[in-house]
Amino acid sequence: MRAAIPLLVLGLTMGTAYAADEADRDAARATVTRQIEAFRKDDATTAYAQAAPAIQGMFPSPDTFLAMVRQGYAAVYRARSFKIDRVEDVGTGGVALGVTVQDESGADWLALYTLEKQPDGAWRITGCQLTKAPGTSA
Repeated sequence: MRAAIPLLVLGLTMGTAYAADEADRDAARATVTRQIEAFRKDDATTAYAQAAPAIQGMFPSPDTFLAMVRQGYAAVYRARSFKIDRVEDVGTGGVALGVTVQDESGADWLALYTLEKQPDGAWRITGCQLTKAPGTSA
């Protein structure tokens, strides 16, 4: 399943340019923050609600979504700390957020979240690529 999520990232990078204003950027930051905080509390419903419809379609329930995150994205699932470092426009109606994450054991990770603005104006997460930070042993 993890391989399918980066494919959604690629889809966002095609299309005409979109310039998110500061309110959009703040809303996108809030969406990612809300999801990470929900993971910390095992709040599957809130975490799942931050995912875009395409992601929700891959996982039939909040519990199956949370199980996937627990297994494949442990650093984000139990982030000791995180910081949103940058927000950039991508594709049509999308933004990417660079997030520095420290996992439960203190290892540093880099997460690249992509989000898409929904027809109702809400920002929803379309993907997350997670890699060890440079200089961090595997």
